Amino acid sequence: MKNQRDLATGWFRKADSDLTTARLVLASEGPYDTACYHAQQAAEKSLKGFLAFKGMTIPRVHDLLELNRLCASAAESWSVDVDSLAELMPYAVESRYDLEFFPDQATAAEALDLALEVKAAVVEAIPSEAETNDEP
Repeated sequence: MKNQRDLATGWFRKADSDLTTARLVLASEGPYDTACYHAQQAAEKSLKGFLAFKGMTIPRVHDLLELNRLCASAAESWSVDVDSLAELMPYAVESRYDLEFFPDQATAAEALDLALEVKAAVVEAIPSEAETNDEP
């Protein structure tokens, strides 16, 4: 059985994979709805990685605001911007099922920036190895 650090690492690796995909699509001719989707997924997986790091149950939801609430309850300090999450959240479904959702490159770039902000806030909330090491 994997420990909580291994589970968190897995979630963070998946988030990084989504960020890479969003960057690749953004640097191309599109389709930019795909970049938006992967940006949302990166934010979601970053939040789930934090929950795993804290040893919490990870709900099977795409609701970034709910995941954020759970993360904030487990963190000593938490700085994820709720407005960023609210902006990203529709991309989990909208980008896949709205037959008229075809954003431009600027919209996809903004989604990627928001996902990177979420990742940075999650990383900031995780103590470094030096802080968690019991040795002086």
